[in-house]
Amino acid sequence: MPPPNILLITSDQQHYRTLGSTDPQLRTPALDRLAREGTRFDRAYCVNPVCSPSRATMITGLYPAWHHCWTIGVKLPEDVPTVGDLLARHGYDTALIGKAHFQPLVSTPESTSIEAQPVMRDLDFWRGFHGPWYGFQHVETARMHAHESHAGQHYALWMEEHGLPNWRDYFQDWPHRADDKYRGPQYTRGMMAWDLPERYHHTHWVGERTVAYMERCVAEGKPFFLFSSFFDPHPPYAVPEPWASMYDPADMQPGVYTPGEMEDKPPHFRKALEPNPDFSMYREPGGQGLHGFHSHLHSEVELRQSIACYYGMISLIDAEVGRILDALDRLGIADNTLVLYSTDHGHFLGQHGLIAKGPFHYEDMLRIPQIVRFPGRVPAGTVSNALQSQIDWAPTFLEAAGIRIPGLMQGRSQLAVWSGDATHARDHVLVENRHNPTTVHLRTLVTARYKITVYRGMDEGELFDLQEDAPEIINRWNDPAYRDVKAALLLRFVQAEMEREPTRMPRVAGA
Repeated sequence: MPPPNILLITSDQQHYRTLGSTDPQLRTPALDRLAREGTRFDRAYCVNPVCSPSRATMITGLYPAWHHCWTIGVKLPEDVPTVGDLLARHGYDTALIGKAHFQPLVSTPESTSIEAQPVMRDLDFWRGFHGPWYGFQHVETARMHAHESHAGQHYALWMEEHGLPNWRDYFQDWPHRADDKYRGPQYTRGMMAWDLPERYHHTHWVGERTVAYMERCVAEGKPFFLFSSFFDPHPPYAVPEPWASMYDPADMQPGVYTPGEMEDKPPHFRKALEPNPDFSMYREPGGQGLHGFHSHLHSEVELRQSIACYYGMISLIDAEVGRILDALDRLGIADNTLVLYSTDHGHFLGQHGLIAKGPFHYEDMLRIPQIVRFPGRVPAGTVSNALQSQIDWAPTFLEAAGIRIPGLMQGRSQLAVWSGDATHARDHVLVENRHNPTTVHLRTLVTARYKITVYRGMDEGELFDLQEDAPEIINRWNDPAYRDVKAALLLRFVQAEMEREPTRMPRVAGA
């Protein structure tokens, strides 16, 4: 049997319940098909609740503390080994189509970045650049979300080639202007019916170029590892028609806030629900803007509009996932292609009174959708509660391809679990979040029943009993009835830290 193709499809910042198979309001026929023909994993988690660290883990099999891209605005060093490097050495064609976000928006001599202005809009550079890059032999990438000013790169070239030379008119200006028509507030609330003609939307670009790449690999008789990376439903909440009006805001169901639920949480939880919070206590040298450290207060009208647009963006992605699945069938490679659909981290849509993202380690932020299809090898129409983590994707891909997993990787192959031959591969997941050098630095351990979060330099923390308190309302950190549970979890935390230590070089002699 020829080596399997591996197709990783991701969205950006998608709540774990926003699938048609888990939310009947959502229209996602392609993802519903993928779930019917594969297995949906309902206990999958990110390794970090912001983009770059999680995305870097997907391609390295290393935790952020080891691959060194510890938060956004930090470059993934280009000498870190990747799964693409290994697959390419074994005859795979490797490609990234869509969002990368492995490098920061600023380039400095000690941290050069091609994902920074003015390079992003230097189209002559991008005409000549297609990789190799981070283990991908072929690259077609861009960086913006919706109408952000970061638009450019290969996406801009595609728009021009398809008849939109004035594409800049549909994105925020760079440098920014105070009177820009796209200035907001859609980044955190509300919505916009984007006037970009639908056929030029970046979701269509990713879908079209994904199919074109697969067609080329089939024509050349090469197995492929393809990272097809969509940009939505990450805010700004803006999408063209007909997707902008697909869902009626009046029909949307915002997440629930329970009055008083933040009283037993660390200070930043309480501050997030103040009208004009002061987060100055978290500022420090070496820090930058802190996602989530703002007022999360919002009107119900704004939130319903946000959800309607968020759902529209997901349905547009689903249409392109359908195009990709149809192409696999048409090309005759569906039966030998391992497909994984997921996202980089979660998103708040009013749950606990919160919006977008931040260092609030509720399930809404840490859990991610995950669907796996591999005909004949992954059971169809199955739902699993086995704990999953992004750290496990790279080693699982390697085992599926028949390639030895290097000791450097920190994840565990989930292939036996995905295949239905084992009930679980891990009894816990770890989530890192170092969003500032020291003042916003937390880690979370999740087991089948419990979740515990520890903060650097703080005595406060969180402990949730997910069996007795699924909505995560009551913090048991200081509850005497959970003293023994807390002690056991803290010991398990230390053991988990020891267990994830990689073994890059084996011990081959007594001395």
